[in-house]
Amino acid sequence: MKALILVDIQNDFLPGGALAVPGGDEIVSLANRLMEDFEIVVATQDWHPPDHGSFAANHPGKEVFESIDLHGLPQTLWPVHCVRDSTGSEFAPGLDVCRITRVFQKGTRSEVDSYSGFHDNGHRHSTGMADWLREQGVTQLTVCGLATDYCVKFTALDAVREGFQVTLALSACRGVNLIAGDVDKAVEEMRGAGVEIQ
Repeated sequence: MKALILVDIQNDFLPGGALAVPGGDEIVSLANRLMEDFEIVVATQDWHPPDHGSFAANHPGKEVFESIDLHGLPQTLWPVHCVRDSTGSEFAPGLDVCRITRVFQKGTRSEVDSYSGFHDNGHRHSTGMADWLREQGVTQLTVCGLATDYCVKFTALDAVREGFQVTLALSACRGVNLIAGDVDKAVEEMRGAGVEIQ
């Protein structure tokens, strides 16, 4: 059984959002088309409490994109984004949410960030997505969404670690590229881990 994972296609990651990914809006129609080929479609959703430790605003004297130690893990500080129940946390306008079988929320614990849809960044807590997919008989996953060099990458890498056969739908992804070349490095890291790049 095959399934599609839509990673964080949310308002705050679209142009005009709090943490806009360049061209993020361009993937909505591509994701909709991809969904037509899958019986099971899973979406991840960044769902942060207001006091989340990844927000620069919660660290006086720190700037956005600075790196800190957050409870033993390296953490890039981000603008406040995808606060639970906010407009920014909602799925992108035009995304065919009726086709989504199940939503897994992540980043829900203030003390640790969660780029991956499967686990937090320290692999301390699971979202339950891997077990749920296995219960549905899923063995093959296709991943797309935002952003290539963060949440898409870590979701794909964790999917491989969980034993799934993983394909990245690269044309339906967009990246942050905080440092020039980050997206290319992310794609090569995924390829090196066994992710098929399409």
